Amino acid sequence: MSRDDIVTAEAVDSLIADGHTIVIYEDYVLKLDAWLPKHPGGQLAIMHMVGRDGSDEINAYHSLATLKTMKAFRIGRKPPGIWTNRTPPIRGGIFEKHDSNCDSACSNNNNTLAVNAYPSPSPSPAGSTTPLEKTLSQEEKDNIGKLKAAAFIAYAESQDVDRDLKEYPPVDPAIQEDIVKKYRQLHDRVHAEGFYDCPYVEYGKEITRYSILFGTSMFALYHQWYLTSALFLGLFWHQLMFSAHDAAHLAITGNFEIDSLIAMFVADFCCGLSIGWWKSSHNVHHLITNHPEHDPDIQNVPLFATTPTFFKGLHSTYYNFKFAWDAAAELLVPFQHYTYYPVMGIARFNLYLLSWLHVLSSKSSSLGKSKAWWFRPTEIAFMSCYWYIFGYLLLWCTLPTWPIRIGFVLVSHVVTMPLHVQITLSHWGMSTSDLGESESFAQRQLRTTMDVDCPAWLDFIHGGLQFQAVHHLFPRVPRHNLRRLQGLVKEFCESTDIPYTLLGFVDGNAKVIGRLSEVGQQVEHLVNCQKYMAKTGESGLH
Repeated sequence: MSRDDIVTAEAVDSLIADGHTIVIYEDYVLKLDAWLPKHPGGQLAIMHMVGRDGSDEINAYHSLATLKTMKAFRIGRKPPGIWTNRTPPIRGGIFEKHDSNCDSACSNNNNTLAVNAYPSPSPSPAGSTTPLEKTLSQEEKDNIGKLKAAAFIAYAESQDVDRDLKEYPPVDPAIQEDIVKKYRQLHDRVHAEGFYDCPYVEYGKEITRYSILFGTSMFALYHQWYLTSALFLGLFWHQLMFSAHDAAHLAITGNFEIDSLIAMFVADFCCGLSIGWWKSSHNVHHLITNHPEHDPDIQNVPLFATTPTFFKGLHSTYYNFKFAWDAAAELLVPFQHYTYYPVMGIARFNLYLLSWLHVLSSKSSSLGKSKAWWFRPTEIAFMSCYWYIFGYLLLWCTLPTWPIRIGFVLVSHVVTMPLHVQITLSHWGMSTSDLGESESFAQRQLRTTMDVDCPAWLDFIHGGLQFQAVHHLFPRVPRHNLRRLQGLVKEFCESTDIPYTLLGFVDGNAKVIGRLSEVGQQVEHLVNCQKYMAKTGESGLH
């Protein structure tokens, strides 16, 4: 077959059914089997694109030089017209082989058939039981209670979906295709007007600020002002990680090796955090933002749940782990709007754990086996240096007593809390609904992400993370250009009728706390109904 021959939709389905990694890119069908284990961004980033038109995602994440290499993976052209996205196998998509005798009905076999595993029985009048319930054993009543609990969860999820369908453009393919065309025109303009050009002078200012913070910390340490030293060290870490974020997105030099080394030096050596873990999880987060089963950034049960979907328990495709809904979740989630800030204050400790779990795991060793083979050993070396300098030379050898050591660690780490609040602020209050495979990349990013409004002179405090919606549309644009790009994104939203969520820092926090409180109340309602059912045999879901 020539690379210019048409590859039918049925042929694509058959290839995926055979286990091949097939992605649509612009007018071409790509077969990425050989590249899958070598992809520096991790295998999951590609696996979430299987069977889909990933043109916008691919263009947003790769440089023009990298995009030229896509030609090597072409196996033919896609059929004319709008490509109907399949549900990738990693998300439950089911594919079957097609033969010459297959009729047109076969083309519908490629997607997951959504089945409600828990029928929704009609509720009984308050204070009564159905005749069936009166004759059942307690175990059978408990099973009915589970069915009715599932109906409650399904209802809560449907309310979120209905709200999104009212607020955002329909996911009709023709409407979404118009959004795609306008987004691509915007992306062309972003290239043409130099938004991808890094303003290096701004990094001169960044380095000056970092040096002042670190120097002040060391000055205070020399004079034995230990808690003052801890305060400025925490501020140094807080500011420094913004540049690690830039480099990990290849937004500084655009060169994979150089930006990766910058990111490793900043994150691993200076802060003790694995940039490889961050890239692995963050790439998936960007592609499938706020999806409960797939986005690791919102998978925080039993501490937090941002959607009732977590109530039924789910399997994380990122962690390959079952997040069970258990007694701990039922106890903690109703209070999550109270525990949010305290947990954010100590979130850095969890990042240490996740970082080491990553670099010691097979996921780290398999990250880009060719181009990024050096990632894992370099990260282990840099993170070990961090703990030698911070853990041994500073905490153990320099600080005189255990109370001072504990105080130093707590102050330096709690000071970074605004960074963790900023990271969650732009997503935890936004939609977690899945509106289907026909929704465009641009609309999903704007539906699940919000920007935070602030004066320009405060940009250095937020580190560019206040422009998350703009950043999610154009992740490789240097953060110092995002404020200027924000105006073009607003114009794009007006032309497509996609709501652009922009809130002040206080209002944004209120939105997140409000969402956490709403989900917490849903948990309380569900738990009370389950207790009522166990006691009386009635659901109480009235």
